[in-house]
Amino acid sequence: MTLARDHVVAEIGNEPPKIGEKFSPQSFGPCDLDDLRGYAAASGDDNPIHLDPSLAQRAGLKAPPVHGMLLMSQFESALEIWRPDLTLIRLASKFLRPIFLGETVEISGRVAQITPGTGDEKTKFLLRLMMYNERREIALLAEATTILKTVG
Repeated sequence: MTLARDHVVAEIGNEPPKIGEKFSPQSFGPCDLDDLRGYAAASGDDNPIHLDPSLAQRAGLKAPPVHGMLLMSQFESALEIWRPDLTLIRLASKFLRPIFLGETVEISGRVAQITPGTGDEKTKFLLRLMMYNERREIALLAEATTILKTVG
């Protein structure tokens, strides 16, 4: 259960993100049952639908679904690869389809909006993020609010 670190999009230098800047796809997964058990133990989310393949099948699923918060956490990892100069301050997502045990996903995104800072408030960068399942269907849509990291 790792995020592939084979693409870095931005030649960062001293340039802040620009509206429309796109982030190259990053792969995550696949998660195996040990990954889901480890996440369940760490998070306290031990819902058996995530951990018991036979229960998931009886519920009409092809396999246990990966925990939603575990999937969401991968957006921050992808952001660190794309733009290590940004800090995530808010993340909201909508789950459209489950990601199942054993599936690999792809994460991509772009800069959608820039809100200039005023006074002590920093400039904010709104990112639109997508997570695709193996069938190239959007499984999660997310919006991330970020700011430039403080140097020093």
